[in-house]
Amino acid sequence: MPLSYDPEYLKAAEPLLDAVASVPKPAVGDTANRRAGFEALLGSTFQNFPDIHDVERSIHHVQDKNGHQVPIHRFIKKSNENSAQPGPSILHIHGGGYICLSVDLYSKNIQTFASTSGVQIFSVDYRVAPEFKFPVSVEDCYLGLQWVQENTKEFNVDPSRIAVMGDSAGGGLAAAVAIMARDRGLSPPLAKQILFYPMLDDRNIVPKTTIEPFASWNNVDNITGRSAYIGDSVGKDGVSSHAAPSRVDKMDGLAPAYIETDLHRHILCWRT
Repeated sequence: MPLSYDPEYLKAAEPLLDAVASVPKPAVGDTANRRAGFEALLGSTFQNFPDIHDVERSIHHVQDKNGHQVPIHRFIKKSNENSAQPGPSILHIHGGGYICLSVDLYSKNIQTFASTSGVQIFSVDYRVAPEFKFPVSVEDCYLGLQWVQENTKEFNVDPSRIAVMGDSAGGGLAAAVAIMARDRGLSPPLAKQILFYPMLDDRNIVPKTTIEPFASWNNVDNITGRSAYIGDSVGKDGVSSHAAPSRVDKMDGLAPAYIETDLHRHILCWRT
């Protein structure tokens, strides 16, 4: 039996689906046109999200060992700025298939999370592929996690209540950061992983014909993003779990994870 959209869902999601369908489909390996298309589509979509006025945003820069300044965007609900008690925080990592998007494009989404949850959020503007291949992106994100943990007193954060969160490639990077935190003995350990439709496995490069017609990020996109980030070793033996978290061989010591798999439903929830 062929797959189809639920009619009620289709009615709500149709404008987004039509916009996705209108984007030209670049050839495999074409990161430039794929980046331009997705940034134009999602940029216009995200800008239609409601404005949030009760969240303060500031930008900080953290220097890596090579002198690069990694931007970290801090989002905090204004009413929580002078809280007497340290609270939880989230290290947020935006999506983009490892090749595109930014914190600026995601800013309204992040503000919504900060406003509705009251949780302080730090979002990493990491460098993307193919200009920066593995491990640059994940090391930028891990540097952000270390910086948050080192500055918990300044930002009134409980160091035992820091989570990582991301969607798509950001979810894959968040899961990789969690593995790195375990492998590198981060203390206190991460409290949680919050992963929305994460890109975890570099080996899922064979198209599923029943799903492809419904995929806003299809198999050709997946191969392009993965290859841009990892290189020619995609799908082969020896890929690090820091590059593709599904390669991890032991789950012991990892922060507990919440995983959501529905991209369109998640975007619709952001908008309501």
